[in-house]
Amino acid sequence: MVRYEKADNLMQLALDMQAARGGLSLADIQERCGVGRRTAMRMRDALLRNFPQVVERVGDDRIKRWHIPPGTLDRLVAFSPDEIADLEGAARLMEEQNRPDAAARLGEVAAKIKALMRPELARRVAPDIEALLEAEGLAFRPGPRPAIDLDVVEALREAIKACRQVSFQYRKRGARRPQRRQVHPYGFLYGHRHYLVALDPNDGLHKLFSLAGIGEARLLGEGFVRDPQFSLAAFARRSFGVFQENPVEVAWRFLPQAAEEAASFVFHPDQRKTWEDDGSLTVRFTAGGWLEMAWHLYTWGDAVEVLSPPELARHVARHRPSWPALP
Repeated sequence: MVRYEKADNLMQLALDMQAARGGLSLADIQERCGVGRRTAMRMRDALLRNFPQVVERVGDDRIKRWHIPPGTLDRLVAFSPDEIADLEGAARLMEEQNRPDAAARLGEVAAKIKALMRPELARRVAPDIEALLEAEGLAFRPGPRPAIDLDVVEALREAIKACRQVSFQYRKRGARRPQRRQVHPYGFLYGHRHYLVALDPNDGLHKLFSLAGIGEARLLGEGFVRDPQFSLAAFARRSFGVFQENPVEVAWRFLPQAAEEAASFVFHPDQRKTWEDDGSLTVRFTAGGWLEMAWHLYTWGDAVEVLSPPELARHVARHRPSWPALP
């Protein structure tokens, strides 16, 4: 068993060495395989013996890296039923999350992989793939989903990649008529509603535009330079969901009967958890988006107490529903 495991590790390392265009250093091999330097050297030497095509390079940092040319191992690559089922399951999940564009691309990737498989192998794994997909259902989100124009999404994605300004008709929620907007698109935020994050050149602020409210998107000839200081991840962390408000310190205390379950949740990427002496759990983080926080807190019923900010505590206490928390 140990010998087979070593062979499997070497094969995976060879595939990684082919996939890495810049090659792998000894430190890379150590990190990927979880081994010491001497073992990494033995693994490298084994690949050099079995694959004379390996190219050795020395980078500007004077570190040696080894690369297997593309195509060398293509005939050795195989895909398991679990891998293909996971890919098709991801496509179904994207469809459920109201992202038909991503669902279509994942479906195309799965179809291309199956087309590369030998016919006899494809026939053998097909029943396993179907069984795995049937065994892993998706919990569908209830309620309506806003309609999104795929042509708009593709145009915006192209503008983001090419750093080109884009113009579109935008209708705010509650507005009677749309208005023509011209912005610098930076990326997307996906949630219960999906949004374009773009810089408004009129005031220099990054803003959210609901994808459901965007129509007639056109790429413009003018380009723009992305702000190197802007981070989409940092922008998203400013809020509990997607609503952008001034971030404040938030603290929730989950009662002992709900503390274990709450500990398994990631409410915010920068959250801090503290176990109290009575068995309750206090979760703290900094973000805006009180309305989305309140929506989520209602699902916990009376098992959670808002410690701060006081405005959120009063709002939740005033509008807390009478039904119990979800199981």
